[in-house]
Amino acid sequence: MTGSPPEVDPAPRILYVDDDPGLGRLVQRALRTRGYAVELAPDGEAGLARLAAGGIDVVALDHHMPGQTGLEVLPAIRALPDAPPVVYVTGSEDSRVAVAALKAGAVDYVWKDVQGQFRELLGEAIDTALRQETLRRDKERADMAVREARDRAEILLREVNHRVANSLALVAALTHMQTNAVSDPAAKAALIEMQARIQAIAGIHRRLYTSDDVEAVALDAYLSSLAEELQAAMKAAGRDHAIRLAVEPVRLATDKAVSLGVIVTELVTNAYKYAYAPDVPGEIRVALGRHGAEGLTLTVEDDGVGWTGEGQPRGTGLGSRIVKAMATNLRSTVVYGSPGPGTRATLCFQG
Repeated sequence: MTGSPPEVDPAPRILYVDDDPGLGRLVQRALRTRGYAVELAPDGEAGLARLAAGGIDVVALDHHMPGQTGLEVLPAIRALPDAPPVVYVTGSEDSRVAVAALKAGAVDYVWKDVQGQFRELLGEAIDTALRQETLRRDKERADMAVREARDRAEILLREVNHRVANSLALVAALTHMQTNAVSDPAAKAALIEMQARIQAIAGIHRRLYTSDDVEAVALDAYLSSLAEELQAAMKAAGRDHAIRLAVEPVRLATDKAVSLGVIVTELVTNAYKYAYAPDVPGEIRVALGRHGAEGLTLTVEDDGVGWTGEGQPRGTGLGSRIVKAMATNLRSTVVYGSPGPGTRATLCFQG
């Protein structure tokens, strides 16, 4: 049983555009010895008509032709869909012609000479042009494959963020139900704080799956949403203080945004719990801005009773430990201090 004969790659097809038929035949014979299939066109119009039919791998274009020069034909060739590379052929010794051809899109140029050595040089130039074109197309295919893989990864990551956000929202809802089911004030307060922490992380994932950028979070929009959720949660718990935001439009990597969101949640929650005595009005201010080329500064402050960060934290101390751990993730620490009444917590980190 005999198999099918192996497929043979067709010879690269060259179009030589020149009004000199004798020279065209000599070029055709010389290039055929290199394994090329060569077609001839007597002028630019005929050459463009042949190129429109497709199947040409390289064009060798002469400069002097009746009615128009190769420099006038070259832009029309480059404007064709998937235009082949052009090697410019000129008998002029004026280097400005070659420079003009290269600027117009030719990949190389060859000077004609009376001895006919240009045919060998033309063959070398066509060899190089074909290699460069193969490399260019291989690079385009590789770039396209990378873009497609990246797009698929971003779609999958967006879907993951969507599902994580939904799962965290469910956990927050269950925590809220559990809060309503317990009567112990300490347990109820702990569950409310846990719900706020879950919502802070869920907010990050909501931002990611609704954004075109799955690697970074717009902090102004995120912190605005987080402040609304915190204010609503604390108002439901009987603590009604306004949160004032002053946040610059900054984008931050996802992992850093998660740590920052948890820190803001803990500091704002602590201010709600401890800054003001019952029935005493007051606001909580959250600011985020740039310092230096890549640095960011977060400030959370109030006008309440004040705390310097020294001594035993009020409550269980869990919030302070969480803040410290999240600040470590940002390779920083929270510094306390205020020029006036109240508490100011400051965090400087690299964005």
